[in-house]
Amino acid sequence: MNDTVKKAPAAQPVSLKSLMTPSKTVEFEYPGCDDFIVSLCYLAREELMKLRNRCTKQVFNKKTRSYEDQMDDDKFLEEYTKGVIKGWKGFKLGYAKNMLLLGELSPEQEESELEFTQENIEVLMKNSPDFDTWVTEMVGDLENFTNSK
Repeated sequence: MNDTVKKAPAAQPVSLKSLMTPSKTVEFEYPGCDDFIVSLCYLAREELMKLRNRCTKQVFNKKTRSYEDQMDDDKFLEEYTKGVIKGWKGFKLGYAKNMLLLGELSPEQEESELEFTQENIEVLMKNSPDFDTWVTEMVGDLENFTNSK
């Protein structure tokens, strides 16, 4: 009798590519502003490159006689905020007066919440270096979007 030992089929290797996700959204509390929660989305490098490419155009440089990439900063701000900032809640006008140069606000106005709109987020990102820096730092740190904290 000829006994042969059957080997178990080899396990298929896990593909990192199949496990990756192009983005993940997490809510963060903005420092110094109680109950101001911002939903930020981490974009994978590939998604960021697509975003950047949508905002870049080829411009002819007369000095070098060649085409060069030129970033449309306004379009980039619009695309970046759409891609990265998914919403907010609890943003009182009183917080805005500490981030932007605003006119006088009544106590009632300071307690009223500002609605999340594309226009509002673009104004805040364009005119508040502190908020812009915070968003960039939060989104730039992958650890903020993983469960390894």
